[in-house]
Amino acid sequence: MEKIDLTEYDSCTRELSAPQFKALTELKLEGKRALTIEAAPDGLYTLRAGSIVGALEIEGLSLHIRPKLCIRRLFYLALYAAGEVKPQEGLFSFAQANPTLADLMALHLGRAAADAFARGLWHDYRVREEALHTVRGRIMVAEQIRRRFDMPLPVEVRYDEYTEDVLANRLIKAAARLLRGMRLTASEAREGLRHIDATLENVTPVRYPPHDVPEVKFTRLNDHYKDAVAIARLILLHWFHEAARDENGVRVPGFLMDMNKVFEQFVTRKLREVMGVSEQTLRSDDGRPSCTLTTKGRFGLKPDFSWWENGVCTFVGDAKYKRIDDRAAPNADIYQALAYATAFDLPGALLVYAKGEEDRESATHCVRHACKRIEVFAVDLEGDIAAIDESIKELAKRVRCLRDKGRAA
Repeated sequence: MEKIDLTEYDSCTRELSAPQFKALTELKLEGKRALTIEAAPDGLYTLRAGSIVGALEIEGLSLHIRPKLCIRRLFYLALYAAGEVKPQEGLFSFAQANPTLADLMALHLGRAAADAFARGLWHDYRVREEALHTVRGRIMVAEQIRRRFDMPLPVEVRYDEYTEDVLANRLIKAAARLLRGMRLTASEAREGLRHIDATLENVTPVRYPPHDVPEVKFTRLNDHYKDAVAIARLILLHWFHEAARDENGVRVPGFLMDMNKVFEQFVTRKLREVMGVSEQTLRSDDGRPSCTLTTKGRFGLKPDFSWWENGVCTFVGDAKYKRIDDRAAPNADIYQALAYATAFDLPGALLVYAKGEEDRESATHCVRHACKRIEVFAVDLEGDIAAIDESIKELAKRVRCLRDKGRAA
């Protein structure tokens, strides 16, 4: 299988067959293209990656788009953004120097599952309805009459069964089976997935679409499953389920995530935790316009996060995963923030970036004749978890300051 190895926002030039060109051109995640493809001299094509990272196997190609961030740091951000667990730095130490995203997911899922199983394979009671030749539990009289008339056997019954075939185990098994469809390079990763499949042999295999991955309710009895279920749900939430198929009619396996969305969700959740507020107070973009720019209700605006008190917005901000090396925010971002401040009648707005390879200081831009201030803050994602937490705390101070000005306006 041919390999294409890219880094987000970088490009490469190579030859593509007609089916490969078509498949890569149609490759989208939530309507957003994973790659931009342009014709180059000598019958070649230039492939340019955007903010979507991950691994995919399609039309004889093994496509791997690496994040500019360390993959272990990406793993931390994605887990936290999904709202599953609060990972610790020690979780991300692996022998392999630069594992692929698929390898890293498989490695961590295998370790978390092995730890959970070692402390007891989770069993719980499930309600079963069956037709049996012996009475077990309760006889469903209405169903017996409807289905069997005057036949005494089999008997329609409902009973509680104590089984390992429960949601938590189904999620872990589903994630492991998806990852086993990828070409993993780490032997420890492959062995961990085999162990999951063998341990959960009696668990029903289920395919969960990314938009419908159920949540597990935890108690003190199954609390030891939290890490394993969190990794499993993260895999299932970002698994690639487009209609594209390879030449054999098999659904294309892959794991893709949009770094813009991951960064936005991470910043919002971290701010809520640091500031001790709820989702109703510090709201995130739910896909619906929360305000319009014009009085006629046109040009809906959807800030990434906003602060609401008694139905009134007192702060707006946008998270931009653009690792820009210069010190100036792009014009389009400034215009967008100005539109937010104007539409919500606030004295200013905040733009939050991921700090680039060079230090980029925070800045404040005062807009002429509008009495609006657009503030820029860069979150440092390169350091350890403690350094990231400190950066978010500094960001929280800026949010509070802008919120207080919004209250007074």
